Amino acid sequence: MAGVVVVGSQWGDEGKGKVTDYLAQQADLVVRYSGGNNAGHTIVYDGKKFALRLIPSGIFTTGEVVMGNGMVINPKALLEEIKYLNDAGINTDKIHISDRAQVLLPYHIEIDAMEEALRGDAAIGTTGRGIGPCYVDKYDRVGIRMGDFINEERFNKKLHQVISFKKKLYPDLKADADQIFEEYKEYAKVIKPYVCDTGEFLDEAFEANKKVLFEGAQGTMLDIDYGTYPYVTSSNPGANGVSSGASIGPLYLDDVVGIVKAYTTRVGAGAFPTELDGDLAHQIREAGHEYGTVTKRPRRVGWFDAVVVNQSRRMSSLTGISLMLLDVLTGIPTLKLCYAYKLDGKEIHSLPACVEDLERVEPLYIELPGWSEDISNVTSFEELPVNAQNYIDKISELVHCPIDMFSVGPDRKQTIVLRNVFEDKK
Repeated sequence: MAGVVVVGSQWGDEGKGKVTDYLAQQADLVVRYSGGNNAGHTIVYDGKKFALRLIPSGIFTTGEVVMGNGMVINPKALLEEIKYLNDAGINTDKIHISDRAQVLLPYHIEIDAMEEALRGDAAIGTTGRGIGPCYVDKYDRVGIRMGDFINEERFNKKLHQVISFKKKLYPDLKADADQIFEEYKEYAKVIKPYVCDTGEFLDEAFEANKKVLFEGAQGTMLDIDYGTYPYVTSSNPGANGVSSGASIGPLYLDDVVGIVKAYTTRVGAGAFPTELDGDLAHQIREAGHEYGTVTKRPRRVGWFDAVVVNQSRRMSSLTGISLMLLDVLTGIPTLKLCYAYKLDGKEIHSLPACVEDLERVEPLYIELPGWSEDISNVTSFEELPVNAQNYIDKISELVHCPIDMFSVGPDRKQTIVLRNVFEDKK
């Protein structure tokens, strides 16, 4: 039995897709346990680049993938993604969708846009895909789950009930229950064969000693409970969300790999204590191609923040770190690592709960000499320049976690594995 979780341990965009793709080649099945089509990853398979939003990346390797009950699934978006894969010759027959996953419908997207507009200057900056309103319905106990969706009679009844209820709360809501039903009942017929009790399916997989990879979405600093609230997502993207989002117990998990960049990036609004600007920020951004995959917006960049990664370590019980994009820092004479914050004259080692306090912290740094040598072709830790080795070792020391792998470029062969989590025991 082997259960391994891959989680982004900063604000997202850490390179989870690459590590997940690497580990998925050794797994028997890959599970996604949270989020919806607000989170995506890019996978290079057979020389082609694929952008997925809902379906786990294991579809390219094991073919056996699970979409857990912690997800919110837009049926139309799911079928578009299945067609996108089928058109490229990828078999999608081995998708297993939880009968307890929430179904995201057009009125969620409409409500998302209405609420963002009402917030005005206090808008959160959602993706506009209805994720938050769908999770709200889950906890308000008016959501429609996959098990309901694939039963035409129950879907019709519950859909009319919830839209009638929503229109009392949102008088300007334009959603038409009959119109949605007629369109989405056809989607349900196509999706029905994929739906099952995935908790039981996973239990059987572990009983059969299969290797299971759990694929996180987004980054743990976007966690609804422990992230930089309110600039967060609507779920628990860290390993803390696996048990509830995949219907398995925590003892099934053997390893949790935290994916972090050798520096820090963030997209959108919110506090960012180690943020850089000017020429150095531009240098790192260009070297790391730090632009949004879809929007092309420049990402905010900053020094490595051990306070952030330690927060992720605690909440996800990280057993190891995958340090990405080390090569981006080549040529910077002096590198800084944030080891703590100062708030109101006191040194602290965790993120304040209130974003207003996080905006006031002063990052405390240690400085290390950088390296100028090209490291893009190294194949081992020992081949790195001494200063690059020292940088990795210091990060491991600051975050109280060993380094399982590090990358020196975008290609799969540029990922150097120090410990194979599926084979090498802790």
